[in-house]
Amino acid sequence: MKRRSSIIWGIVLIAVGVVFALNALDIMDINIFFDGWWTLFIIVPCGVGLFTEREKTGNIIGLLIGVFLLLCCQDVIDFSMLWKLALPAIIIIIGLKCVFGGIFNNKSEKIMEEMKADGTGVANGFATFSQQNLNFDNEVFSGAELNAVFGGVKCDLRRAIIEKDCVINASAVFGGVDIYLPSYVNVKVRSNSIFGGVSDKKHFNQPGNTVTVYVNGSCMFGGVEIQ
Repeated sequence: MKRRSSIIWGIVLIAVGVVFALNALDIMDINIFFDGWWTLFIIVPCGVGLFTEREKTGNIIGLLIGVFLLLCCQDVIDFSMLWKLALPAIIIIIGLKCVFGGIFNNKSEKIMEEMKADGTGVANGFATFSQQNLNFDNEVFSGAELNAVFGGVKCDLRRAIIEKDCVINASAVFGGVDIYLPSYVNVKVRSNSIFGGVSDKKHFNQPGNTVTVYVNGSCMFGGVEIQ
């Protein structure tokens, strides 16, 4: 994922450099400072994020807002229409994400239901305007519910004993949740986020790993980071 991001950004920068060079040599006359050119600072990063980041909801919303602003600056649509359509568009995108997420990503819910049915202990972490650190060194870990509201939760599982597939439900509202996983597990992420997201760029799945940790992240102006 990191390599793909580097390649795409490299292509974008090369294209920009070529345009500047062609203008400097008077081969072409491309006006890069057109009406609404500043919207590219929204459109381009969100467009790249669609191909390089696991969490796409925020990028889709940002891309739509950037395109709408560009069309407004180009007098294609009126600015008043932007505000009328922005909220419905965001609600529809989030709704579609919830629908498809519920249809195609229900394995973690089944695992959590089975855990609660057989009485498996699920750890709980909650921080409000504070910081909570959970450490599971040499302990059997079966799953967790982590919630950070205007605060932070750190869950360290690097030396934990994870014997079978388990689920971590993490929620961050104006806060952050950090999850440290051992190298012998794979991780699968499901995220429902608004102006936030789940990042797992520092943890790498290995083909030989037999245990999977499912992380369900819900973020609003917050983030969940997996390391």
